[in-house]
Amino acid sequence: MEPEAGRSKALRVFLVVGEESGDQLGARLMQSLKRQHSGAVIFSGVGGERMAREGLDTIFPLADIAVMGLTAVLQRLPAIIRRVHQSVDAVIAADPDVLVIIDSPDFTHNVAKRVRKRAPHIPIVDYVSPSVWAWRPGRARKMAAYVDHLLAILPFEPEVHKRLGGPPTTYVGHPLFERIDELRPTAGERPDISGAGEPLLLILPGSRGSEVGRLLAPFGEALALIAEKKAGLRVALPAVPHLADEIRRRVASWPVRPEIVLGEAEKFALFRKAHAALAASGTVSLELAIAGVPMAVAYKLDWFYRRVKDANRFLNFAGVDSMVLPNIILDEKVVPEFLDDDASPRALADKVLELLADTDTRRRQVEAFSKLEDIMRLDDGDSQSGKAARIVTELARKIR
Repeated sequence: MEPEAGRSKALRVFLVVGEESGDQLGARLMQSLKRQHSGAVIFSGVGGERMAREGLDTIFPLADIAVMGLTAVLQRLPAIIRRVHQSVDAVIAADPDVLVIIDSPDFTHNVAKRVRKRAPHIPIVDYVSPSVWAWRPGRARKMAAYVDHLLAILPFEPEVHKRLGGPPTTYVGHPLFERIDELRPTAGERPDISGAGEPLLLILPGSRGSEVGRLLAPFGEALALIAEKKAGLRVALPAVPHLADEIRRRVASWPVRPEIVLGEAEKFALFRKAHAALAASGTVSLELAIAGVPMAVAYKLDWFYRRVKDANRFLNFAGVDSMVLPNIILDEKVVPEFLDDDASPRALADKVLELLADTDTRRRQVEAFSKLEDIMRLDDGDSQSGKAARIVTELARKIR
């Protein structure tokens, strides 16, 4: 299809997200685009409640595709495939100035690939890189065929994509740094570890059922060992709503039962008060680091992903030898990583006990985390969503 003559002067943006985190990013991007274009933007696409509040009339509810866990995905697979084709048809019908896909690559990239085949004149921006630096690095080169520009939220990703033959990539900043005041403690909010009568330990076994299934038991055993040597310890476990009941059931038998906390605001409030954390790998490690919370990180992979990770390490496809975001960004293994069999309750407990005392291990992490803001801050002082919006606009004008 060729672009129609006499198009509206308003910027026409089609957005596709696949889950709640993408809805948050999409809403902020929409806000920035409206500011930069004095409101002269027409939005269409797939989004959630936050994007709807910014003016998006989603073509179907986000809940139709925002499913988690292998079993749930398999049960809904035919419906999800139909939603992919529906999204593609809607993009073609809208013929936007630019298509922006946000995170959730299993869904959004399937939309983008089909749009590129049917309407190659529509520029495509991918907002948030798949973790090609962690596994399946070959995805980077494949993306170059259907993504015109990638907006990266981690500072090392442009170099990774360049090395792997991926699409042109720009670091636009991480959305967490637009919420830094929600993560950083105010004066007196986190007592010094040496004077904390009841230090607060966070247990963070992950946000996916598979992660929780593999990590909750060893984390519970580690907590029992920690409590034997650390009297007066407060323990909290921030949980995602869809796993809360399962977690409550499983921790009921723990000798030390953590307080289960729901909600992002409540989670961030705990981060501001916490003295240490035992966490799964993932974005939560960066949240903790920004909050200045020393941590030990564990991850247990199933057989398939372990083989993929081993191959990635052996061949050094992406040039990254860590699964913990603060370590990769700092280019220093300051956060201890415990993989598979190394993530024994005793090993985890011993490391966390070090972090719950005024030790060199604790001080080294806190000092390293203080460098993150300088490393991740945008050079021009721009906001994350503001820079992303400018690149989206530039690409739309350049190609169309």
